Amino acid sequence: MKYLCLLYHDEKAGEALSESEMKGFLGEVSAFGEEIKKSGHHLASQRLRPARTATIIRNRNGRVIVTDGPFAETKEQLGGFYLIEAADHAEALQVASKIPATRWGTVELRPVMEPAGP
Repeated sequence: MKYLCLLYHDEKAGEALSESEMKGFLGEVSAFGEEIKKSGHHLASQRLRPARTATIIRNRNGRVIVTDGPFAETKEQLGGFYLIEAADHAEALQVASKIPATRWGTVELRPVMEPAGP
């Protein structure tokens, strides 16, 4: 079963990290990525640009409305994701709990809805 791990963090706190702190954190992220690739859990992952670069698109009554910036003002912003494969929720939870971002942000674990068969 596929699970999406959505990574949320306070962008301002991340920007305040020293160069050595950021280098250490990125080293942990890289090591985690290698670990889940070797275990067979990794399907995809990507870091996102800052929330201020987001564009919100809505279609209301046939009218397209485009707004710059994040959908809502929040303390934590979506910063990236991992798409993983796991046998069940317990295994997915075990994998997601090792994501380095859990120490200073939030990881939302959500099962992916598979397409219905014929």
